[in-house]
Amino acid sequence: MDRVHRGGAILLGLGLWVFGILGLVHRLDFFSTNGVPVLGLSTNGLLAAVSLVVGALLIGAAVRGGRTASTVTVVIGALFVLSGVLNVLVLGTAYNLLAFRMPNVVFSLIAGALLLVLGGYGRFAGHLPTDNPYYRARHADDPLPTGQAVLHDPDDIAAARELADVERAVAQGGGTPEQVRRLAGLGQLRRPEDRLQAWRAGRRPV
Repeated sequence: MDRVHRGGAILLGLGLWVFGILGLVHRLDFFSTNGVPVLGLSTNGLLAAVSLVVGALLIGAAVRGGRTASTVTVVIGALFVLSGVLNVLVLGTAYNLLAFRMPNVVFSLIAGALLLVLGGYGRFAGHLPTDNPYYRARHADDPLPTGQAVLHDPDDIAAARELADVERAVAQGGGTPEQVRRLAGLGQLRRPEDRLQAWRAGRRPV
């Protein structure tokens, strides 16, 4: 999930940068309502500048970590959809400050939907698996379930909470190299009890 969130943000951010840079190269009028075609879309100086800023936000969020990239991608995706809806109402008027044409509206809606899907992937589903880092972040104080049973052993509960904390830290782009390495070693284990057992086996004695 971390790679999906960060990779999606970087790719779309770079795409917006290319669009914005090409728009600025043409030295377009900043507030013209009659845009110039760039990559099949209409643009003016304002839209080119906005594209550069939004692209920078997406790339910066990806650098910060998967959770930040997910949040920023969802927010920007919602703004893209809102932009598509609002700008279709001002096409051909003096209020068309971003020089939108119908292809821009379609792109804004499609890009917004794609950003929402990428940002929400593995995070906002109704039934996330218990080993999902976002599930664990919402249930950080809950002991990790084993099958249908709940853990009662204090050492198991402590290890489950430690594992949840590490998963949350790594999902946010943090964690020590040792924690990242150990968590990656659990990648093939799907059952929570197997992951917990493997995590406890790898713990260094205190």
